[in-house]
Amino acid sequence: MKSTLLSRAFLLVVLSGLLWSCNQDDDKDPKVDPVLTLEEEINNWIYDVMDEVYYWRLNLGTPIAATSDPSDYFESLLYTPTDRFSVIYPDYQELINSLSGISLDPGYEFQLYRITDSDNVYAEVLYVKQNSPAAATDLKRGDAIVAINGTQININNYRDLLGQTETTHTISPRRYDEEAEEYVTMQDISLTPVQLSEDPNFLDTVYTINNQKIGYVVYNFFAPGTAADETKYDREMDAAFEKMKAENINHLVLDLRYNGGGYVSSALNLASLIGPGVTDSDIFSKTKYNTLLMAEVPSLSNVQTAFLNKAQNLGSTLTGNRLYVLTSSGTASASELIINGLRPYMDVFLIGDVTYGKNVGSVAIEDEENPENNYGLLPIVTQSFNSLDQSDYSTGFTPNIAVKENTEFLRQLGDVNEIMLRTAIEEITGIPSSGRVIKLDREGIANTLEGKIRTGKMIESPIKK
Repeated sequence: MKSTLLSRAFLLVVLSGLLWSCNQDDDKDPKVDPVLTLEEEINNWIYDVMDEVYYWRLNLGTPIAATSDPSDYFESLLYTPTDRFSVIYPDYQELINSLSGISLDPGYEFQLYRITDSDNVYAEVLYVKQNSPAAATDLKRGDAIVAINGTQININNYRDLLGQTETTHTISPRRYDEEAEEYVTMQDISLTPVQLSEDPNFLDTVYTINNQKIGYVVYNFFAPGTAADETKYDREMDAAFEKMKAENINHLVLDLRYNGGGYVSSALNLASLIGPGVTDSDIFSKTKYNTLLMAEVPSLSNVQTAFLNKAQNLGSTLTGNRLYVLTSSGTASASELIINGLRPYMDVFLIGDVTYGKNVGSVAIEDEENPENNYGLLPIVTQSFNSLDQSDYSTGFTPNIAVKENTEFLRQLGDVNEIMLRTAIEEITGIPSSGRVIKLDREGIANTLEGKIRTGKMIESPIKK
């Protein structure tokens, strides 16, 4: 096999002298060496990868038979229950696309709730993606979908019905009427999923409230750009901060409630736009690998990532040196890296729910030597620390103000009366909202964001093996 090429966002290192230091295939004697099945070849590759780069390689599980299904074989190697994150995917390219927000998608995300004293379930729309099939309809955040393809959603069939949304399907939505205090039936909507490149930059705007200039940014995952334009999304974020800086904001609310992670390079870009006065002389994060990699490759034993020099940085304009971050239980990984990395430099004030708790990072790995092996691996390879060597958030960050959006009917993102933004504005201005609020008591079953590949992932640049 070839030497390992570890291509990271901030470091290019050739890992020589390890498992991939020679091409053993050239030395095989067909009279002696058995012909391996494809499953055995794939599983041998999986084991070699994990035995070199896996962060918990000293705690690898006992492998099952090499003739097993590769997904089962991979799972047998994981360090459980500590490792909640490493995954294998049958198609490497689909894995990479999903991490970048590219998928076959009708264009809406939703949260499932069970109706009180009933087996029926409804799906509340969390947001509708721009330039998607759903965006071309009247579907909005807060709408309740009660049926898919004419079948009422219930506790027994919701998994099967959700599967039907992957192809052309019809949804039956209802919209809450605040004046009538009841849901109104809407016309059924037919949707056909398309190959959608989702833009993570969902919303940015500026509010002037009680003489306070408040910038608000909704960012739904970390991705630098598309295959055609690799820095498109990072440049959009730069432009948003340039605009807010020109408008002289003195408060910033960063909404990461739906952000389950993504590429570290985009986390670095965003942090470099926020940290007060930070330059490439200041440390954003530190990265640790397993003991084998750090021993064999000295440059990996002290990996420090500096902030970027960004002209659009507005951190020094923020009152009280404070950043407000809106969080949920799905705020994970690269989102938590932002929180942890900025804490040594400013007051990061959290509003929402306890975050997911992922202080470790993944690398996407493919098998370049075997064209028949389409599998992609996303194993845990690193643990992240801030400039003060802090990494104590494996159980999540606890918010300064606890808020859960499911305790109210959902308002549109950006609406100043929306529960989480409203709470941030009240904290900034010191003036409580006078709007009418209806409280809800409900518990979610599941949501579509939980199934996203990037959820809970903190991704370095891919490794090719």
